[in-house]
Amino acid sequence: MASGSGTIENVPRASRVGAIIVAAGSSSRMEKVDKTLLPLLGRSLFLHSLQEFNDSALVTRIVLVVSERNAYRCCQLVAQNRFDKVIDICVGGERRQDSVRRGLAMLGETEWTVVHDGARPCVDGAMIETGLREARDTGAAVAAVPVKDTIKAVGTGRVVTETLDREGLWLIQTPQVFRTDLLTAAHEEVSEDVTDDASMLERCGHAVKVFMGSYDNVKVTVPEDVSIVEAVLRGRGRAVPRLAQ
Repeated sequence: MASGSGTIENVPRASRVGAIIVAAGSSSRMEKVDKTLLPLLGRSLFLHSLQEFNDSALVTRIVLVVSERNAYRCCQLVAQNRFDKVIDICVGGERRQDSVRRGLAMLGETEWTVVHDGARPCVDGAMIETGLREARDTGAAVAAVPVKDTIKAVGTGRVVTETLDREGLWLIQTPQVFRTDLLTAAHEEVSEDVTDDASMLERCGHAVKVFMGSYDNVKVTVPEDVSIVEAVLRGRGRAVPRLAQ
């Protein structure tokens, strides 16, 4: 159970935990719709995940990383919603890992860093708590779900070359939780393109643990994803905006 100081057994103290919310993507697969500010049940998409981190008793400080074109509006929305844990809003880099690196530089001194995609609005406090608990084993833990569908490798002409054994295959999500020193060192060491921060630690030889995320923890990538996340959020009672949209 949570204590009055915002700690849970086997979870790092809140004063040691920072979060980086990455919302600086180009939205290239959203048919020219900027998903960061996309209205989702009365609120801009990124506000849903930011609210969960701001509400978490386990997180003390948050850095929001956004695109240059959205920086002014995002600053307005953070102020209007009174997200008191947001200590900085910075402009992201060319690649996702560049954006995380900039956020890490602004986060300040922490023992643990939680990295989350702002385009995953269905994160909740329980997932954040689980990630922080599981990361204590190896210094790195990522939300994931087991693959349910058959996976096939496809080659030239869309011809199947192999049917993969889905046993042991997981779909990786965020939040991803790291010891800050490990994450910082990985960003300093790895310069080639990666799709997530966990990949950087893997390349540096660090063990990364997975913890059970949620099949509802959908990332809004294409327009069809919007109705899915709206249904999930509506089921959680998030249909009415708390403050600014």
